[in-house]
Amino acid sequence: MQNLLILIRVLFVTVVLSLSFYKLPAYAHEAHMQPSKPTLAISVAFDAQGNLWRVSEKGGLIWVDTSRDLGKTFSKPVQVNAQPKIMRPNEDIRPKIAFGPEGNIYLTWTENIKKPSAHYIWFARSINQGKAFEKPYIIHQDRVEIAHHFNALNVSQNGSLLVAWVDNSDLVTTKSYNDTAIYYAASLDNGVSFAPEKKLIEGSSECCHIALTNKPDGKVVAMWRHVFKDGERDYMIAEISHSAAQVPVIQRATFSRWKIDDCSHHSAALASGGEAKDWWGYHMAWFDHGNEDANKKASLFYARMDGEAWVSSPAKKFGNQKNQASQPALLSLNENVWLVWRETETETNMIMGTFSGDGGRSWGEVKIIFRTADQADYPQLITKERQAYLAWNTLKDGLQLMPL
Repeated sequence: MQNLLILIRVLFVTVVLSLSFYKLPAYAHEAHMQPSKPTLAISVAFDAQGNLWRVSEKGGLIWVDTSRDLGKTFSKPVQVNAQPKIMRPNEDIRPKIAFGPEGNIYLTWTENIKKPSAHYIWFARSINQGKAFEKPYIIHQDRVEIAHHFNALNVSQNGSLLVAWVDNSDLVTTKSYNDTAIYYAASLDNGVSFAPEKKLIEGSSECCHIALTNKPDGKVVAMWRHVFKDGERDYMIAEISHSAAQVPVIQRATFSRWKIDDCSHHSAALASGGEAKDWWGYHMAWFDHGNEDANKKASLFYARMDGEAWVSSPAKKFGNQKNQASQPALLSLNENVWLVWRETETETNMIMGTFSGDGGRSWGEVKIIFRTADQADYPQLITKERQAYLAWNTLKDGLQLMPL
């Protein structure tokens, strides 16, 4: 009898364990579908009427709201996507917002799909001043469950859209770590659809976002960290036409020759230099750890690049690396140029800034613009009626907006 009871207990435990293991996949799926935590990584922009718009993620949903008093108060948020998705946005992978000349509102964001380190890039638009958004869709036609992320959104003056991103889909066929590439897709119908994506170049860094700006002739200009021969990580720059007949022009932008077999997690800033007939090229700001001018020490750099000769001016160091200076942002309005970045001293996050009134040839005094003793996002530079503003999202004080 005792042996029979022992056998029954063993069978009972076996059945329970079997059922538990059988349910594990379901539990894993449920965990995958849990909404992500709120994040400080937002994007803001002014519309043509001077209203400030904000896009953010909460609970796996994308939300958009607007302020008519420079960020002091915001409207009731509008929900963009119907079903929650796993997103986990951060400073480098955040939802984006931009406006078309006709007044359309355009959004992009990144979904984390079930497979580890795999993403899809989504797009949605509003054609009624943000009252509602049309059904979102995935921009890229490739649906391989691999990385499509670090997306950047750009709208040209004629209303054409371009989205660029870091893409690992080539790894499926080549199995090579160095086959991370920059891809892009364009829309010529105000976001109704995007043309099939195109590969810009192979060999990009796998973990730095792409900076975009516009050239007066309508081309979109991209800047990204690239992996060169022998593992050198410098920046490339490309001029991309919305016309499929024009091949992008690609050039190396920096020559620091930093070698690192890992993600640098430092991204660049880019702005067009001059306007209309006075256009001359580009303002660039970036982080580097290998330049001889920095004595092989980490530093932030600024330089001007001639857009015709593709020659950069001597790079100028800025920022205090003892305070981990990083994440620069640039804004150019003709000869007026603003340069800001983040530094951390003890437990205080600070936004530092400097100004040039002569197109970046010389710079004024570096000043502390914002500071907080808590968590904070990267700085963003935006414009309203040709007035520059610094936007900074903080955990303690919320969104901070200051005219420069």
